[in-house]
Amino acid sequence: EIAEVTGVQTCALPICAPPMAASLAIAATAFAAPSRPAVGAERAGVQMSGVARNANFGKLQAGYLFPEIGRRRSAYLAANPDANIISLGIGDTTQPVPSHILSGLVAGASKLGTKEGYSGYGAEQGMGPLREKIASALYDGKVDATEVFVSDGSKCDIGRLQMMFGSGVTSAVQDPSYPVYVDTSVIMGQTADMDATSKQYGNIVYMPCNPSNNFFPDLSSTPRADVVYFCSPNNPTGAAASREQLQQLVDWCNKQGSILVFDAAYAPFIRSADVPKSIFEIEGARTCAIEVNSFSKYAGFTGVRLGWTVVPKELVWADGSSVAADFNRIMCTVFNGASNVVQSGAMACLDKDGLAEIQVLIDYYMENAAMLRQAMLDIGLEVHGGTDAPYVFVDLEGKSSWDMFSELLETAQVVTIPGAGFGPGGEGFLRLSAFAPREACE
Repeated sequence: EIAEVTGVQTCALPICAPPMAASLAIAATAFAAPSRPAVGAERAGVQMSGVARNANFGKLQAGYLFPEIGRRRSAYLAANPDANIISLGIGDTTQPVPSHILSGLVAGASKLGTKEGYSGYGAEQGMGPLREKIASALYDGKVDATEVFVSDGSKCDIGRLQMMFGSGVTSAVQDPSYPVYVDTSVIMGQTADMDATSKQYGNIVYMPCNPSNNFFPDLSSTPRADVVYFCSPNNPTGAAASREQLQQLVDWCNKQGSILVFDAAYAPFIRSADVPKSIFEIEGARTCAIEVNSFSKYAGFTGVRLGWTVVPKELVWADGSSVAADFNRIMCTVFNGASNVVQSGAMACLDKDGLAEIQVLIDYYMENAAMLRQAMLDIGLEVHGGTDAPYVFVDLEGKSSWDMFSELLETAQVVTIPGAGFGPGGEGFLRLSAFAPREACE
Protein backbone atom coordinates (compact mmCIF):
# COMPACT_ATOMS: atom_id res chain seq x y z
CA GLU A 1 0.00 0.00 0.00
CA ILE A 2 2.84 2.39 0.78
CA ALA A 3 4.39 1.65 -2.59
CA GLU A 4 1.12 2.44 -4.33
CA VAL A 5 0.87 5.84 -2.62
CA THR A 6 4.50 6.96 -2.84
CA GLY A 7 5.61 5.21 -6.02
CA VAL A 8 8.59 3.83 -4.03
CA GLN A 9 9.21 0.18 -3.35
CA THR A 10 9.72 -0.49 0.36
CA CYS A 11 11.75 -3.22 1.95
CA ALA A 12 9.92 -5.94 3.84
CA LEU A 13 9.37 -5.24 7.54
CA PRO A 14 9.12 -7.91 10.19
CA ILE A 15 5.56 -8.37 11.37
CA CYS A 16 6.72 -7.93 14.93
CA ALA A 17 8.64 -4.69 14.27
CA PRO A 18 7.87 -1.98 16.82
CA PRO A 19 5.48 0.71 15.50
CA MET A 20 8.14 3.46 15.75
CA ALA A 21 10.70 1.39 13.91
CA ALA A 22 8.20 0.56 11.22
CA SER A 23 7.27 4.22 10.84
CA LEU A 24 10.91 5.25 10.54
CA ALA A 25 11.61 2.59 7.98
CA ILE A 26 8.62 3.63 5.89
CA ALA A 27 9.57 7.30 6.17
CA ALA A 28 13.14 6.55 5.11
CA THR A 29 12.05 4.76 1.96
CA ALA A 30 9.35 7.30 1.20
CA PHE A 31 11.92 10.11 1.11
CA ALA A 32 14.52 8.08 -0.75
CA ALA A 33 15.44 9.09 -4.30
CA PRO A 34 12.47 8.28 -6.57
CA SER A 35 12.77 5.86 -9.41
CA ARG A 36 13.75 7.21 -12.82
CA PRO A 37 10.82 8.92 -14.58
CA ALA A 38 9.55 7.86 -17.96
CA VAL A 39 11.70 8.27 -21.05
CA GLY A 40 11.71 11.89 -22.16
CA ALA A 41 11.29 13.25 -18.64
CA GLU A 42 14.93 14.34 -18.45
CA ARG A 43 16.26 17.36 -20.29
CA ALA A 44 19.85 18.57 -20.35
CA GLY A 45 20.72 16.44 -17.35
CA VAL A 46 17.93 17.89 -15.17
CA GLN A 47 15.51 15.33 -13.79
CA MET A 48 11.86 16.31 -14.40
CA SER A 49 8.69 15.09 -12.72
CA GLY A 50 6.36 12.83 -14.62
CA VAL A 51 3.35 15.07 -13.93
CA ALA A 52 1.80 17.00 -16.79
CA ARG A 53 1.44 20.73 -16.27
CA ASN A 54 -2.05 22.21 -15.92
CA ALA A 55 -2.52 23.30 -19.54
CA ASN A 56 -4.53 26.34 -18.48
CA PHE A 57 -1.40 28.02 -17.15
CA GLY A 58 -0.04 27.93 -20.65
CA LYS A 59 -2.93 30.12 -21.78
CA LEU A 60 -2.04 32.94 -19.38
CA GLN A 61 -0.23 35.88 -20.93
CA ALA A 62 3.04 36.74 -19.13
CA GLY A 63 2.91 37.25 -15.36
CA TYR A 64 0.11 38.62 -13.21
CA LEU A 65 -0.02 42.38 -13.74
CA PHE A 66 0.96 43.80 -10.37
CA PRO A 67 4.00 41.56 -9.67
CA GLU A 68 5.15 42.42 -13.20
CA ILE A 69 4.97 46.12 -12.34
CA GLY A 70 6.96 45.42 -9.19
CA ARG A 71 9.54 43.48 -11.19
CA ARG A 72 10.06 46.35 -13.62
CA ARG A 73 10.28 48.84 -10.78
CA SER A 74 12.89 46.70 -9.03
CA ALA A 75 14.87 46.27 -12.24
CA TYR A 76 14.94 50.04 -12.72
CA LEU A 77 16.10 50.60 -9.13
CA ALA A 78 18.81 47.96 -9.53
CA ALA A 79 20.14 49.85 -12.54
CA ASN A 80 19.57 53.26 -10.93
CA PRO A 81 20.13 52.80 -7.17
CA ASP A 82 19.97 56.52 -6.45
CA ALA A 83 16.58 56.98 -8.10
CA ASN A 84 13.80 58.49 -6.00
CA ILE A 85 10.75 56.62 -7.26
CA ILE A 86 7.30 58.20 -6.99
CA SER A 87 4.81 55.34 -6.89
CA LEU A 88 1.35 56.01 -8.30
CA GLY A 89 1.03 52.42 -9.44
CA ILE A 90 -0.09 49.46 -7.37
CA GLY A 91 -3.01 50.41 -5.14
CA ASP A 92 -1.25 49.67 -1.86
CA THR A 93 -2.15 51.91 1.06
CA THR A 94 0.59 54.03 2.63
CA GLN A 95 -0.96 55.61 5.73
CA PRO A 96 -0.52 53.81 9.09
CA VAL A 97 -3.37 51.93 10.72
CA PRO A 98 -5.23 54.47 12.93
CA SER A 99 -4.92 54.24 16.70
CA HIS A 100 -8.37 52.92 17.65
CA ILE A 101 -8.31 50.25 14.94
CA LEU A 102 -4.75 49.38 15.92
CA SER A 103 -5.87 48.96 19.53
CA GLY A 104 -8.27 46.27 18.36
CA LEU A 105 -5.44 44.39 16.68
CA VAL A 106 -3.23 44.76 19.74
CA ALA A 107 -6.00 43.57 22.05
CA GLY A 108 -6.61 40.56 19.82
CA ALA A 109 -2.93 39.64 19.90
CA SER A 110 -2.63 40.21 23.64
CA LYS A 111 -5.47 37.81 24.38
CA LEU A 112 -3.47 34.99 22.86
CA GLY A 113 -0.91 35.39 25.64
CA THR A 114 -3.42 34.63 28.39
CA LYS A 115 -5.06 31.40 29.42
CA GLU A 116 -8.48 33.03 29.53
CA GLY A 117 -8.17 34.87 26.22
CA TYR A 118 -6.41 32.26 24.11
CA SER A 119 -8.31 30.92 21.11
CA GLY A 120 -7.34 28.48 18.39
CA TYR A 121 -9.34 27.58 15.32
CA GLY A 122 -12.46 29.68 14.87
CA ALA A 123 -15.50 29.34 12.69
CA GLU A 124 -14.60 29.22 8.99
CA GLN A 125 -17.37 31.76 8.32
CA GLY A 126 -15.96 34.25 10.82
CA MET A 127 -16.74 35.27 14.41
CA GLY A 128 -20.46 35.64 15.01
CA PRO A 129 -20.20 39.13 16.55
CA LEU A 130 -18.15 40.38 13.58
CA ARG A 131 -20.61 38.97 11.03
CA GLU A 132 -23.43 40.68 12.91
CA LYS A 133 -21.53 43.97 13.04
CA ILE A 134 -20.79 43.89 9.29
CA ALA A 135 -24.45 43.22 8.53
CA SER A 136 -25.69 46.05 10.75
CA ALA A 137 -23.00 48.72 10.37
CA LEU A 138 -22.25 48.34 6.65
CA TYR A 139 -25.51 46.99 5.23
CA ASP A 140 -28.00 48.59 7.58
CA GLY A 141 -29.70 45.25 8.10
CA LYS A 142 -30.21 44.59 4.36
CA VAL A 143 -28.33 41.32 4.77
CA ASP A 144 -28.43 38.76 7.55
CA ALA A 145 -25.34 38.00 9.60
CA THR A 146 -25.54 34.34 8.53
CA GLU A 147 -25.13 35.46 4.90
CA VAL A 148 -21.76 37.11 5.66
CA PHE A 149 -18.63 34.99 5.17
CA VAL A 150 -15.55 36.63 6.70
CA SER A 151 -12.26 35.94 4.94
CA ASP A 152 -8.70 37.09 4.32
CA GLY A 153 -9.69 39.39 1.46
CA SER A 154 -11.97 39.78 -1.53
CA LYS A 155 -9.31 38.71 -4.04
CA CYS A 156 -9.00 35.37 -2.23
CA ASP A 157 -12.78 35.08 -2.16
CA ILE A 158 -13.01 35.57 -5.92
CA GLY A 159 -10.70 32.57 -6.25
CA ARG A 160 -12.93 30.57 -3.91
CA LEU A 161 -16.04 31.60 -5.82
CA GLN A 162 -14.38 30.41 -9.02
CA MET A 163 -13.66 27.10 -7.32
CA MET A 164 -17.35 26.86 -6.50
CA PHE A 165 -18.47 27.81 -10.03
CA GLY A 166 -16.14 25.24 -11.59
CA SER A 167 -14.86 24.90 -15.13
CA GLY A 168 -18.18 24.63 -16.96
CA VAL A 169 -19.40 28.24 -16.72
CA THR A 170 -19.09 31.24 -18.99
CA SER A 171 -18.05 34.50 -17.34
CA ALA A 172 -18.58 38.12 -18.37
CA VAL A 173 -16.22 40.92 -17.34
CA GLN A 174 -16.04 44.65 -17.76
CA ASP A 175 -13.36 45.63 -20.24
CA PRO A 176 -11.12 46.96 -18.77
CA SER A 177 -11.32 45.25 -15.38
CA TYR A 178 -9.36 43.95 -12.40
CA PRO A 179 -7.23 41.08 -13.83
CA VAL A 180 -8.19 38.51 -11.21
CA TYR A 181 -11.61 37.90 -12.81
CA VAL A 182 -10.13 36.87 -16.15
CA ASP A 183 -7.01 35.13 -14.87
CA THR A 184 -8.91 32.90 -12.43
CA SER A 185 -11.37 32.04 -15.22
CA VAL A 186 -8.43 30.92 -17.35
CA ILE A 187 -6.82 28.93 -14.54
CA MET A 188 -10.13 27.20 -13.78
CA GLY A 189 -10.37 25.99 -17.38
CA GLN A 190 -13.39 28.06 -18.33
CA THR A 191 -11.78 29.65 -21.38
CA ALA A 192 -10.24 28.92 -24.74
CA ASP A 193 -6.89 30.38 -25.80
CA MET A 194 -6.36 34.10 -26.23
CA ASP A 195 -7.00 35.45 -29.71
CA ALA A 196 -3.79 37.12 -30.86
CA THR A 197 -5.64 39.88 -32.70
CA SER A 198 -8.37 40.85 -30.24
CA LYS A 199 -6.29 40.03 -27.12
CA GLN A 200 -9.40 38.35 -25.72
CA TYR A 201 -9.88 34.81 -24.41
CA GLY A 202 -12.46 32.61 -26.02
CA ASN A 203 -15.55 31.80 -23.92
CA ILE A 204 -15.31 35.03 -21.92
CA VAL A 205 -17.84 37.77 -22.60
CA TYR A 206 -16.05 41.11 -22.68
CA MET A 207 -18.33 44.04 -21.87
CA PRO A 208 -16.79 47.26 -23.26
CA CYS A 209 -16.80 50.01 -20.64
CA ASN A 210 -15.21 53.17 -21.97
CA PRO A 211 -15.84 56.91 -22.33
CA SER A 212 -18.16 56.37 -25.31
CA ASN A 213 -20.72 54.49 -23.16
CA ASN A 214 -20.00 56.28 -19.88
CA PHE A 215 -18.16 53.17 -18.68
CA PHE A 216 -21.37 51.11 -18.49
CA PRO A 217 -21.96 48.19 -20.87
CA ASP A 218 -24.70 48.04 -23.47
CA LEU A 219 -26.60 45.14 -21.91
CA SER A 220 -29.03 44.89 -24.82
CA SER A 221 -26.21 43.66 -27.07
CA THR A 222 -24.30 41.66 -24.43
CA PRO A 223 -24.46 37.86 -24.80
CA ARG A 224 -25.66 35.87 -21.81
CA ALA A 225 -23.03 34.63 -19.35
CA ASP A 226 -23.46 32.37 -16.35
CA VAL A 227 -21.41 34.62 -14.07
CA VAL A 228 -21.09 38.40 -14.45
CA TYR A 229 -18.25 40.20 -12.66
CA PHE A 230 -18.92 43.87 -12.06
CA CYS A 231 -16.83 46.28 -9.97
CA SER A 232 -18.22 49.65 -8.88
CA PRO A 233 -16.49 51.96 -8.24
CA ASN A 234 -14.39 50.38 -10.90
CA ASN A 235 -10.76 49.40 -10.86
CA PRO A 236 -9.10 50.71 -13.04
CA THR A 237 -11.40 53.34 -14.57
CA GLY A 238 -12.67 54.93 -11.34
CA ALA A 239 -16.18 54.97 -12.80
CA ALA A 240 -19.08 54.38 -10.40
CA ALA A 241 -22.41 53.05 -11.66
CA SER A 242 -25.55 55.00 -10.80
CA ARG A 243 -28.60 53.52 -9.10
CA GLU A 244 -30.44 53.42 -12.43
CA GLN A 245 -27.56 51.61 -14.11
CA LEU A 246 -27.27 49.03 -11.34
CA GLN A 247 -31.01 48.42 -11.49
CA GLN A 248 -30.63 47.69 -15.20
CA LEU A 249 -27.79 45.28 -14.42
CA VAL A 250 -29.74 43.43 -11.73
CA ASP A 251 -32.85 43.19 -13.89
CA TRP A 252 -30.76 41.87 -16.79
CA CYS A 253 -29.05 39.23 -14.61
CA ASN A 254 -32.36 38.06 -13.19
CA LYS A 255 -33.90 37.86 -16.67
CA GLN A 256 -30.88 35.98 -18.07
CA GLY A 257 -30.58 33.67 -15.07
CA SER A 258 -27.03 34.88 -14.41
CA ILE A 259 -25.20 35.24 -11.11
CA LEU A 260 -23.76 38.71 -10.55
CA VAL A 261 -20.52 38.90 -8.55
CA PHE A 262 -20.44 42.52 -7.40
CA ASP A 263 -17.05 43.80 -6.24
CA ALA A 264 -17.66 46.65 -3.79
CA ALA A 265 -14.10 46.98 -2.48
CA TYR A 266 -14.07 50.74 -3.15
CA ALA A 267 -17.63 51.52 -2.06
CA PRO A 268 -16.73 53.77 0.92
CA PHE A 269 -14.91 56.15 -1.44
CA ILE A 270 -18.20 57.07 -3.15
CA ARG A 271 -19.17 60.72 -2.78
CA SER A 272 -22.07 61.01 -5.27
CA ALA A 273 -25.55 60.77 -3.74
CA ASP A 274 -27.02 58.69 -6.59
CA VAL A 275 -24.34 55.97 -6.46
CA PRO A 276 -25.18 52.93 -4.28
CA LYS A 277 -22.50 51.50 -2.01
CA SER A 278 -23.91 47.97 -2.09
CA ILE A 279 -25.68 45.95 -4.75
CA PHE A 280 -28.19 44.98 -2.07
CA GLU A 281 -29.57 48.50 -2.19
CA ILE A 282 -31.02 47.47 -5.56
CA GLU A 283 -34.39 45.74 -5.80
CA GLY A 284 -34.08 42.15 -6.99
CA ALA A 285 -30.39 41.78 -6.11
CA ARG A 286 -31.00 39.10 -3.51
CA THR A 287 -32.09 36.62 -6.18
CA CYS A 288 -29.07 37.10 -8.45
CA ALA A 289 -26.13 38.75 -6.67
CA ILE A 290 -23.11 37.94 -4.53
CA GLU A 291 -21.08 40.82 -3.07
CA VAL A 292 -17.39 40.81 -2.17
CA ASN A 293 -15.78 43.51 -0.07
CA SER A 294 -12.69 44.19 2.01
CA PHE A 295 -11.12 46.48 4.60
CA SER A 296 -7.88 46.57 2.59
CA LYS A 297 -8.12 49.98 0.98
CA TYR A 298 -10.08 52.05 3.46
CA ALA A 299 -8.83 50.72 6.81
CA GLY A 300 -5.21 50.20 5.81
CA PHE A 301 -5.59 46.41 5.85
CA THR A 302 -3.74 45.56 2.61
CA GLY A 303 -1.19 43.65 4.67
CA VAL A 304 -3.45 42.82 7.60
CA ARG A 305 -5.99 41.01 5.37
CA LEU A 306 -9.72 40.99 6.18
CA GLY A 307 -12.59 40.79 3.73
CA TRP A 308 -16.02 39.23 3.39
CA THR A 309 -18.48 37.85 0.88
CA VAL A 310 -22.25 38.12 1.15
CA VAL A 311 -24.29 35.28 -0.35
CA PRO A 312 -28.05 35.82 0.15
CA LYS A 313 -30.30 32.92 1.08
CA GLU A 314 -32.57 33.54 -1.90
CA LEU A 315 -29.80 32.83 -4.42
CA VAL A 316 -30.12 29.31 -5.81
CA TRP A 317 -28.67 27.18 -8.61
CA ALA A 318 -30.65 26.02 -11.62
CA ASP A 319 -31.70 22.89 -9.69
CA GLY A 320 -33.01 24.96 -6.77
CA SER A 321 -30.18 24.13 -4.38
CA SER A 322 -28.55 26.80 -2.23
CA VAL A 323 -25.55 28.75 -3.52
CA ALA A 324 -24.73 29.85 0.05
CA ALA A 325 -24.60 26.23 1.20
CA ASP A 326 -22.06 25.40 -1.50
CA PHE A 327 -19.95 28.45 -0.74
CA ASN A 328 -20.03 27.47 2.92
CA ARG A 329 -18.75 24.02 1.87
CA ILE A 330 -15.89 25.67 -0.04
CA MET A 331 -14.97 27.85 2.95
CA CYS A 332 -15.01 24.89 5.33
CA THR A 333 -12.90 22.82 2.95
CA VAL A 334 -10.12 25.19 1.86
CA PHE A 335 -10.11 27.89 4.56
CA ASN A 336 -9.56 27.74 8.32
CA GLY A 337 -11.08 31.13 9.04
CA ALA A 338 -9.65 34.63 9.17
CA SER A 339 -7.02 35.37 11.81
CA ASN A 340 -8.62 35.89 15.22
CA VAL A 341 -6.24 38.81 15.78
CA VAL A 342 -7.35 40.46 12.53
CA GLN A 343 -11.02 39.88 13.31
CA SER A 344 -10.50 41.72 16.60
CA GLY A 345 -9.12 44.63 14.57
CA ALA A 346 -12.10 44.45 12.23
CA MET A 347 -14.45 44.76 15.20
CA ALA A 348 -12.64 47.99 16.10
CA CYS A 349 -13.03 49.21 12.49
CA LEU A 350 -16.80 49.08 12.90
CA ASP A 351 -16.94 50.90 16.24
CA LYS A 352 -17.97 54.55 16.15
CA ASP A 353 -14.35 55.62 16.64
CA GLY A 354 -13.11 53.16 14.03
CA LEU A 355 -15.57 54.34 11.41
CA ALA A 356 -14.49 57.92 12.09
CA GLU A 357 -10.85 56.95 11.59
CA ILE A 358 -11.73 55.22 8.33
CA GLN A 359 -13.41 58.39 7.09
CA VAL A 360 -10.21 60.35 7.79
CA LEU A 361 -8.23 57.87 5.68
CA ILE A 362 -10.79 58.04 2.88
CA ASP A 363 -10.70 61.84 2.88
CA TYR A 364 -6.89 61.78 2.71
CA TYR A 365 -6.77 59.47 -0.30
CA MET A 366 -9.60 61.25 -2.09
CA GLU A 367 -7.77 64.56 -1.65
CA ASN A 368 -4.82 62.86 -3.32
CA ALA A 369 -7.11 61.74 -6.14
CA ALA A 370 -8.38 65.27 -6.65
CA MET A 371 -4.81 66.55 -6.87
CA LEU A 372 -3.80 63.93 -9.42
CA ARG A 373 -6.92 64.53 -11.46
CA GLN A 374 -6.33 68.30 -11.53
CA ALA A 375 -2.67 67.87 -12.42
CA MET A 376 -3.60 65.80 -15.47
CA LEU A 377 -6.27 68.31 -16.50
CA ASP A 378 -3.78 71.16 -16.13
CA ILE A 379 -1.46 69.59 -18.71
CA GLY A 380 -4.34 69.15 -21.12
CA LEU A 381 -5.12 65.46 -20.75
CA GLU A 382 -8.58 63.92 -20.63
CA VAL A 383 -9.15 62.11 -17.34
CA HIS A 384 -11.81 59.91 -15.78
CA GLY A 385 -12.44 58.76 -12.22
CA GLY A 386 -10.95 60.36 -9.14
CA THR A 387 -14.30 61.61 -7.80
CA ASP A 388 -15.98 58.45 -6.46
CA ALA A 389 -12.88 56.28 -6.48
CA PRO A 390 -9.18 56.58 -5.58
CA TYR A 391 -8.12 55.94 -9.18
CA VAL A 392 -7.58 58.40 -12.01
CA PHE A 393 -7.79 56.98 -15.53
CA VAL A 394 -5.79 59.07 -17.99
CA ASP A 395 -6.49 59.06 -21.74
CA LEU A 396 -3.21 58.83 -23.64
CA GLU A 397 -4.79 59.88 -26.94
CA GLY A 398 -3.84 56.69 -28.76
CA LYS A 399 -0.37 56.17 -27.31
CA SER A 400 0.74 52.76 -26.06
CA SER A 401 0.14 52.38 -22.33
CA TRP A 402 3.20 50.17 -21.77
CA ASP A 403 5.38 52.61 -23.73
CA MET A 404 4.08 55.49 -21.62
CA PHE A 405 4.65 53.46 -18.45
CA SER A 406 8.30 52.95 -19.46
CA GLU A 407 8.76 56.56 -20.50
CA LEU A 408 7.44 57.93 -17.22
CA LEU A 409 9.56 55.50 -15.19
CA GLU A 410 12.75 56.26 -17.09
CA THR A 411 12.37 60.03 -17.52
CA ALA A 412 10.34 61.10 -14.48
CA GLN A 413 10.90 58.15 -12.11
CA VAL A 414 7.13 57.78 -11.71
CA VAL A 415 5.48 54.34 -11.52
CA THR A 416 1.99 54.09 -12.99
CA ILE A 417 -0.11 51.17 -14.26
CA PRO A 418 -0.58 50.67 -18.02
CA GLY A 419 -4.23 50.31 -18.94
CA ALA A 420 -3.49 47.36 -21.22
CA GLY A 421 -2.79 45.30 -18.10
CA PHE A 422 -6.51 45.44 -17.31
CA GLY A 423 -7.60 44.02 -20.65
CA PRO A 424 -7.68 45.14 -24.29
CA GLY A 425 -10.17 47.90 -23.45
CA GLY A 426 -7.58 49.54 -21.24
CA GLU A 427 -5.05 50.13 -23.99
CA GLY A 428 -4.40 53.82 -24.51
CA PHE A 429 -4.92 54.70 -20.84
CA LEU A 430 -2.85 54.93 -17.66
CA ARG A 431 -4.16 54.31 -14.15
CA LEU A 432 -2.89 56.56 -11.39
CA SER A 433 -3.39 55.43 -7.79
CA ALA A 434 -4.18 57.91 -5.03
CA PHE A 435 -2.91 55.46 -2.40
CA ALA A 436 0.32 57.37 -2.06
CA PRO A 437 1.93 59.78 0.38
CA ARG A 438 0.73 63.35 -0.06
CA GLU A 439 4.12 64.54 -1.27
CA ALA A 440 3.95 62.12 -4.20
CA CYS A 441 0.74 63.78 -5.42
CA GLU A 442 1.67 67.42 -4.89
